[in-house]
Amino acid sequence: MAKRDIPEVNAGSMADIAFLLLIFFLVTTTMDSDTGISRTLPPVVPKDEPPPPPIKERNVFAVLINSQNQLLVEGEPLDISQLKDKAKEFIENPARKDNLPEFKEIEVPLFGVVEVSKGVISLQTDRGTQYQVYLMVQNELARAYNELREELAKKKFGKDYKDLDEDQQKAIRKIYPQKISEAEPKNVGGK
Repeated sequence: MAKRDIPEVNAGSMADIAFLLLIFFLVTTTMDSDTGISRTLPPVVPKDEPPPPPIKERNVFAVLINSQNQLLVEGEPLDISQLKDKAKEFIENPARKDNLPEFKEIEVPLFGVVEVSKGVISLQTDRGTQYQVYLMVQNELARAYNELREELAKKKFGKDYKDLDEDQQKAIRKIYPQKISEAEPKNVGGK
């Protein structure tokens, strides 16, 4: 009996088909994009301009996150769930305490002359801080500002902040500007 040869399959066009399928999936697939945190960066300061004067310590709300994801606020340990209320108290300073920020009077459209806090929230993280914890802290700080804006909108205009017109929202943002300063991550301890 004669040995029969097995015919070979021409695989030359297989590479072409695989390449076309790859191109098809690359073109038709949508990629999720990260949105990030919206922040307004400070303007570029010319080199010949003198540095701004230092901020008084009472006007700075220091928030530190160490490598163990523990929060240190104003030198004391704090749970993330308490951060929003502590930040609101700092920003608003309703009793005008001496250890909380100073105020300056400014003219705000629709409100007249209003006292506005000179307070700044300073956020410092450790290089080992988990990104999820960092985002949770950012969210709590943003919630503090959002709640203050919401309360003022209801008190002054009787509406939710989101339902106000652009001029009204702008006036409220002038009274409660979101001032969060972030320093470059470093080793802030906790090990």
